Amino acid sequence: MPAYIIAEVSIHNPAEYEDYKKLTPGSLKNFQGKFIVRGGKTECLEDVPIAIGRNPERIVVLEFPTIELAKAWWASEEYAPAKALRQRTAHTKMLLVEGYHP
Repeated sequence: MPAYIIAEVSIHNPAEYEDYKKLTPGSLKNFQGKFIVRGGKTECLEDVPIAIGRNPERIVVLEFPTIELAKAWWASEEYAPAKALRQRTAHTKMLLVEGYHP
C-alpha cells in the first residue's frame, strides 16, 4: 500500500533552504520516493475556527510504495545531510500517512 509524507514548512533562512531543495531529490531514489506536491500555490478551502488566518508557507507531499520505505528514507544516511539543513533553515511539521487502496 502506498504511503505519503506530508510536510508543512515555514522557512526562516530562504537562501540556505534552496540548498535543501537541491539535495533532497537524490536522496529519494533508493527508496522509490517521488514528489507529488513541491511547494506549489496553496489556497485554504476550509479550516477550524481556532486556526483562521493561518495559511501554510510551503506544502510538500512525497509518495512511497510502502510505509517502510518512507520511514527508511526519513532515517537514511542519504537524507541525513538534507534533513540537517532543513532542520536548521526551517520549521517543519511532517506527517506519515497510509495510502488508500479500495
